[in-house]
Amino acid sequence: MTTLAAPPGPVAKLSRGRRWAALAVLTASLLVITMDMTILNIALPDMAAELHPTSAQQLWIVDAYSLVLAGLLVSVAAIADRWGRKRMLVLGYAVFAVASLVILAADSAGEVIAVRAVLGIGGAMVMPTTLSLIRVIFTDPKERATALSIWAAASGLGAVVGPLVGGFLLDHFSWHAAFLVNVPLMVTGIIAALLLLTESRAKNPGRWDAPAALLSLVGMVTLVWAIKQFGEESSFAVPSAWLALGIAAVTLTWFALRSLRSDHPLLDLRLFAGRQFSAGVIAALGATFSMVAALLLVAQWLQLVQGVSPVESGIRLMPIALAGSVVSLVAPPLSRRIGSRAVLAGGLALAGIGMLYLRLAGDGLDLTHMTVALCLVGAGLGALAIGSAMIMGGAPAEKAGNAGALEETAYEFGGTLGVTILGSISALGFRARFTDGAEFDTLHWADPALAGQAEESLGAAVTIADRLGMPGLATHATDAFTHSLQTAGLIGGGLMLAVASLVFFLTPKGTDITRAAH
Repeated sequence: MTTLAAPPGPVAKLSRGRRWAALAVLTASLLVITMDMTILNIALPDMAAELHPTSAQQLWIVDAYSLVLAGLLVSVAAIADRWGRKRMLVLGYAVFAVASLVILAADSAGEVIAVRAVLGIGGAMVMPTTLSLIRVIFTDPKERATALSIWAAASGLGAVVGPLVGGFLLDHFSWHAAFLVNVPLMVTGIIAALLLLTESRAKNPGRWDAPAALLSLVGMVTLVWAIKQFGEESSFAVPSAWLALGIAAVTLTWFALRSLRSDHPLLDLRLFAGRQFSAGVIAALGATFSMVAALLLVAQWLQLVQGVSPVESGIRLMPIALAGSVVSLVAPPLSRRIGSRAVLAGGLALAGIGMLYLRLAGDGLDLTHMTVALCLVGAGLGALAIGSAMIMGGAPAEKAGNAGALEETAYEFGGTLGVTILGSISALGFRARFTDGAEFDTLHWADPALAGQAEESLGAAVTIADRLGMPGLATHATDAFTHSLQTAGLIGGGLMLAVASLVFFLTPKGTDITRAAH
């Protein structure tokens, strides 16, 4: 083990104006990164048409970013605590900008996968560091709660604005523009960070634990990869995924034991001893589990069932971002009136009701019902700003990097797990309902191979129906998908209500995010 040579020290006290200017830099960079994560979904068809990737390569283009991000979150946050959080943030901006620029030279699927992996490195440098810097810049708990609510609003907004920006760029430029848009934004972020941010490091972080870093890398990458494999195959009969899951279980258990036995662990798991901290992490994990999968299914429903364009789909998803942004800003003052646990648990319950509403709408589910559901889900998830404040406020300033890494890991892992489980349930529900109908039987009798392709996804079913001139088959497929979406909403909504109850009872009564916990 080696020591990273950088003198420790807390962040210098900034003036009020400079604190909020620093927040603007941090939230703007987060907006760009979350936007970039969703732009790819719009750019992928054009990219595939030009580069002709195999189906496996397409999956790697999507997955490379999240696999690298998940594997590096803990280690990069620990390095930032020792080397300097401002340095790590600026380096992350630079990595993101350079990788986005290099896309101009990428003329094969393998090169795009490599670029996506490097973007994952940049994302791992930026995302937890923004949280840890907010924790140490805003020493007043009341100000910090407001700052984190703005951070949460930017995160939600970026996820929905991405498709809009992506659609506009692809209407006027090639798919490369979805990457190149990052370059000027990140260069601006570098200049602003150098001018507005001051350096901060953890006090006495201890020696760098290289074996623990390797264990966390291997454990998280294999865990996320295994979960994604189960989801992509829509089956648990995947031997390679079970092998990866076994490796993840061994390495992460070893990592946890090593961390708990160390006086200066790479990741301080003792933070979970605080009920406030644990409740915030559970809220983040449970909310993203349901939300990410639901949004993925809703986006498909809008485009393939309702027939809207990708850009219009992004517009139709805006209610969740707008409602979430408004509630994120309202949540801190509301928590001072009725309590933090009531706002957080109530928000999670409201989001759960929004997902259940998809099921309650029954056969009459249309764009109006969907807008109502998205507003409820967005408003509920806006309360996650309170969860973020509970996480960051539940950790001492010298553990800000650990807290940020754990929060981002909860978001990443929750989303991946949700897409796998709820996505698989939806896929199985679609297949069961779609194959149980006269329209499918007609296709199967005429061409069993095409019938097998059609039952794999709604997109395949609609394409085959259009090619063969079978509008009845397309209608049957869209009805089956709508029903599977409602089933996923029922399960996800029920889970959200359960998480809301757990968070309410786990959060200590009287928790106030506007007062210092440490």
